[in-house]
Amino acid sequence: MTEELLEAAQAAAHTAAAVLVERFGGPGVDVRAKSTPTDLVSEADEAAEHALREALAVRRPDDAVLGEEGGDVAGSSGLRWVVDPLDGTVNFLFGIPHWCVSVACEDAEGTVVGVIHDPLRGETFAAVRGGPLTLDGEPVVPARRPELATAMVATGFHYDARVREIQAHVAARLLPRVRDVRRLGSAALDLAWTACGRYDAYYERGLNPWDRAAGALMCERAGLRLRELPVAGVLPDGLLVAPASLLDALAELVAA
Repeated sequence: MTEELLEAAQAAAHTAAAVLVERFGGPGVDVRAKSTPTDLVSEADEAAEHALREALAVRRPDDAVLGEEGGDVAGSSGLRWVVDPLDGTVNFLFGIPHWCVSVACEDAEGTVVGVIHDPLRGETFAAVRGGPLTLDGEPVVPARRPELATAMVATGFHYDARVREIQAHVAARLLPRVRDVRRLGSAALDLAWTACGRYDAYYERGLNPWDRAAGALMCERAGLRLRELPVAGVLPDGLLVAPASLLDALAELVAA
């Protein structure tokens, strides 16, 4: 069953990616704002999610699907797909080549399968419950840097300007204590890159289920610790991912 779900996730992710690659860097697409003027959705997002849902329906017609653009569709199998057809929409719309497709499948116990596909780099990250993290089908055993001072930390910022102001202060507190901080604009890729050791740690607030479902499983299978960040004033809840040796120190630094 797990292998079947993994194959379905990979096929769906590649189907959505094909739709996006056709549109990337071409003529402008229809764009509208969602929660704030900086929270954008485009025709490309919607076309990719439609293609992704159709690909899943062919293989898994009885499963539920939760997607960023298409809402929550009920199923009868006890499984639910959690999908982000385009993670990094703003990058995509600005022609910045850093975005991906994220596909995960959940049961009553949590995430079973996660796939994150980066079509521009030709990389597919995957994990299954109880199995290894893989990159393009090969197991990944990342090196870890145990010292906070040498840690490369990834993060993301919220769409709400009030939240971003506080996040800027948090980042300023963190920056002198670590090697450096990166903010590239795709939560799913941040998680995948943290899992495989390109980053040492990652934190972000205001994540949605489709932002983190696949990537969080990858980090767990790579041996990292996950800690939920509670709501703090206007700051929404969030997620911190790091090796055990860095977790507590980072949690103090990225708290409100």
